[in-house]
Amino acid sequence: MRPRQWIKNVLVGAAPLAAGTILHGTTAVRTLLALVAFCLASSATYCVNDVMDREADAQHPTKRGRPVASGAVPPWAALALAAVLAVAAVAVTGPPAFRLVVLGYLVLTVSYSVWLKHRPVLELGLVSGGFLLRAVGGGLATGLPLSQWFLIVTAFGSLFMVAGKRLSELIAAQHASAVVRRSLTYYPLSYLRMVLGISAGVTITGYCLWAFEVGAGHRGGTWSAISVAPFVLAVMRYGLDSDLGRVEEPEQVVRRDGTLQVLGLAWLATFSLGVLL
Repeated sequence: MRPRQWIKNVLVGAAPLAAGTILHGTTAVRTLLALVAFCLASSATYCVNDVMDREADAQHPTKRGRPVASGAVPPWAALALAAVLAVAAVAVTGPPAFRLVVLGYLVLTVSYSVWLKHRPVLELGLVSGGFLLRAVGGGLATGLPLSQWFLIVTAFGSLFMVAGKRLSELIAAQHASAVVRRSLTYYPLSYLRMVLGISAGVTITGYCLWAFEVGAGHRGGTWSAISVAPFVLAVMRYGLDSDLGRVEEPEQVVRRDGTLQVLGLAWLATFSLGVLL
């Protein structure tokens, strides 16, 4: 179920944070339920993914310790757990529109695990789509409108993170003289660096426009503009970590990279001041 990766699901709070209502009673409760729903849904897909990848994971230096790959949990038990978790995820959803997003996420991620993960380029978009659905889901669960710039930042920011992860995986695989993930065999390093650069550029541009839009609607709008600086530096830092092969697991690099943590906190503080003042 990979609880360490549940940090990805905090994206459901992006829309309420941007609206400055994340601390309001009803919005806070709905955001929390959305977080629970996506934790259950993502855990279900991790179970399916581990069953589908058990043979490849068994050959991987670190993934071989996963329950299914190591033989500690039989495949049928993992699939049964996935079904229970998926039903629970749908059961805790609120508004029908949010339920459709969770169902869409389950269909997307299971399709990825079963077949589409071996389709280069397409698999980058599918993994990025999972992040986008989390952000959209947070808005729909709380009934908040979603800015077009917010959607662009989320979509291309997700692609940026996924491209960085693939770049790190390919660098690590080349150093070990073996490529475990089949789709990596289709990617030259130069191609992934190009995708990383393009997605970073669009993400930064979209964020600037979004920050200015948010700032125009709040008295503390200057802080929203200031938040561009730590945001850009954080993107640059993640790009560096990607090129050094440190981002095979993005949630881990966030925990280990002190510079990225400081920049993240600086961004959160300045952006929060911009929407809450």
